[in-house]
Amino acid sequence: MARVTLNNLEKQLDSSVFARIHRTAIVRVDRIKELRRKRDGGTPPAWVTNAPLLPLALLLLTGLYLFALPYVTNWRRRRHPE
Repeated sequence: MARVTLNNLEKQLDSSVFARIHRTAIVRVDRIKELRRKRDGGTPPAWVTNAPLLPLALLLLTGLYLFALPYVTNWRRRRHPE
């Protein structure tokens, strides 16, 4: 894995698809739900939807299940021999 600074990454990405919303974050423009201005008139924070979190959680649970399945199967076989 190569280490790349956000400045270099920002230059490589398509600006019509990605936007830099903070010095530590680049997001997809289509994932921005709304923009709000700070009361002090600073730059607005982006309220990014959490839509990708559900599929990631499902992948995590599926991976854990597939990891534990052989251990549980062996444990059940030893506990209840046929």
